[in-house]
Amino acid sequence: MPLLARSVLTPLHIDVRRGAVADLASILSDGRISAGGDVAVVVGPGQGEKIAELLRPSLRSADVFTVAGGTLDAADELGGKLRARSYDAVVGIGGGKTIDVAKYAATRRGLPMVSVATALANDGIASPVASLITEGLKGSYGVHIPIAVIVDLDFVEAGPERHNRAGIGDVVSNISALADWELAREVRGEAFDGLAASLSRAGAEAVLNHPGDMTDDAFVTVLADALISSGLAMAIEGTSRPCSGGCHEIMHAIDALFPGTASHGELAGLGALFCTFLRGDERRFAEMSACLARHGLPRLPAEVELTDHQFVEAVQFAPATRPDRYTILEHLAMSASETRERLADYAGALRDHLG
Repeated sequence: MPLLARSVLTPLHIDVRRGAVADLASILSDGRISAGGDVAVVVGPGQGEKIAELLRPSLRSADVFTVAGGTLDAADELGGKLRARSYDAVVGIGGGKTIDVAKYAATRRGLPMVSVATALANDGIASPVASLITEGLKGSYGVHIPIAVIVDLDFVEAGPERHNRAGIGDVVSNISALADWELAREVRGEAFDGLAASLSRAGAEAVLNHPGDMTDDAFVTVLADALISSGLAMAIEGTSRPCSGGCHEIMHAIDALFPGTASHGELAGLGALFCTFLRGDERRFAEMSACLARHGLPRLPAEVELTDHQFVEAVQFAPATRPDRYTILEHLAMSASETRERLADYAGALRDHLG
């Protein structure tokens, strides 16, 4: 993927709590974001539109744009609309697709962007990456990190539970991504940033070991903080390396070969668990398996409606999704028959763990 804008700056404002959206107008009035309230509010269908309606009385100078689909075309179209007048900032309100479209369009216009997340499906909340679909394939584009990040737990709670649980899989996959990064350092001498790795690992460990679930505000806050920390880790490193390894290669391969199978976070968690098994790290495998099971996330291909044959095909294709990246998949360079054998062993290890 393209090198991202390297930055050690954190957002001016991070707010994760119930009722956080109520303070959005005052946050936008910060002179470093918008001196006169001339902002473009980008929403997706659903909760984003509801929040925009709540804000209309206090954001009289704002224009509201509705986007859908999470495509590069939608982002380019939004960019064209942003050229119609002079805006101080772009506010993206909604799930990951809406925020990614807003991040991309804001970056191309050179405008600061405020991220208001209504779901916790992945680490795009504060990341310097926009995942957008073009010609049927999902690509990753380097963008500026949001200048402020707001997560209102009331709106998260009102959203689809499956979307929010998926974020757990994305955070937990950091454990595998960091192991791949360390492998690349050992084998290829790849540069390794300790600060970025620490941010990525701390969030993952917090989610991995927290006893709560999505009904517990304390756990949801930890999850939101971990997703934000993942985004900041990528901004510090300048690439997605701290949060993306063989786990995301498998995810991108499944997206390309079998689109619509499952969400980003669900597939990242599944890919991470399989890669951890390949790595032979029994302790991490047991911890990650227990966490994914506790939160009802998939651990087997069948649980995302893939056959074993399809999953093997995806694993074989996975390295091609990130040709510049070195992970356990490139290190082992398994043939299709070897991958089938390891998948059978993996399924057996899960049965033993459950037993």
